[in-house]
Amino acid sequence: MQSLSWLNLVFRWLFITGLGYYIMTLLQWYHYSMFRILTKHHKMRWHGIYFLLPLGVFILSYAFKMPFVFDFFCGVIQMPMLIVWAKRNDKPLVFTPRVKRFFIFLLLFLILHEILNTELVPLNGISLALGCLCLFIFVLSASLIFEKVLSKQYLQTAKDKIASLKNLKVIAITGSFGKTSTKNFLLQILQTTFNAHASPKSVNTLLGLANDINQNLDDKSEIYIAEAGARNKGDIKEITRLIEPHLAVIAEVGEQHLEYFKTLENICETKAELLDSKRLEKAFCYSVEKIKPYAPKDSPLIDVSSLVKNIQSTLKGTSFEIFIDSVWERFETKVLGEFSAYNIASAILIAKHLGLETERIKRLVLELNPIAHRLQLLEVNQKIIIDDSFNGNLKGMLEGIRLA
Repeated sequence: MQSLSWLNLVFRWLFITGLGYYIMTLLQWYHYSMFRILTKHHKMRWHGIYFLLPLGVFILSYAFKMPFVFDFFCGVIQMPMLIVWAKRNDKPLVFTPRVKRFFIFLLLFLILHEILNTELVPLNGISLALGCLCLFIFVLSASLIFEKVLSKQYLQTAKDKIASLKNLKVIAITGSFGKTSTKNFLLQILQTTFNAHASPKSVNTLLGLANDINQNLDDKSEIYIAEAGARNKGDIKEITRLIEPHLAVIAEVGEQHLEYFKTLENICETKAELLDSKRLEKAFCYSVEKIKPYAPKDSPLIDVSSLVKNIQSTLKGTSFEIFIDSVWERFETKVLGEFSAYNIASAILIAKHLGLETERIKRLVLELNPIAHRLQLLEVNQKIIIDDSFNGNLKGMLEGIRLA
């Protein structure tokens, strides 16, 4: 009996930890908003399979005093299904400090619950099941409240830091695709002249940027390049309020993440939130036509696509012309892909705005390093490989096929 009791304890803890893993994964996807999980999630059946079904089996098994049924379900069905689900996710749970705090908090209260259950108020049957459920709800709610308070303080610290750096120019980049590439091209060009820093990898959320600002910007920083992503209306507006960019780039806008926004119009409107900055000097848009209907009146929009022509892209590199200072200037780069010309063009126009000479920019563009896993040319055993494994859009895939 003692061994069965311990077995029940292990499966109860696995069950609650599994629910926590599922909820925290979704919270991370939806910027820690329970409302979005309940109303915006594109696969609502997951809630039934990975949350409601295990919860129902757990409560009914203990209500009818058949915990062995739950133990079997948890060990043979729930946990294997959850493991397979986690491995198949495009974006698995990242164990950030916030996620680690939640699981530590959950573990501490599980231990406390078992001590109280053993020493003070023994629970069994339905009362034990409801006690575990209440424990989970309490820990989740307490964690969300605690993190909300912590986040507000963290965001205010980042905002104060941005405001205190009087010589800092902030550049924000958004779009359906091309954000990270544009950010990296721009950083490669500007860091030769300025003390420039860009948000790392694909960090593009409000809290991710706040963390980057607090950890990596200092009094010597002259340029900050931030990538702004969104899963819902208002996400980019929050980022804009945090960093108040001087310069904005809205790369190509398409039907990426349509499952979250439902319509292309909603996507365009959300991307245009980047133009709400109180100190915006210029905004470089791949297509002004798509953004202008949602932009504030008199926004300083620059139509990048109309300033680029004669794009030629082969496996040897890309060349194009861009209209600068009333003259068509020719640029060459090792970077592959016709669409890369527009991303590089935005970087060129910003560099010109910040005072770099055209001839210097030409040399820097020629020396640009391709971005890893984005039409990256590799030579292995005398064979040419185009590594486009990070690509998430049809246009990029078709360009890779064309180049091959």
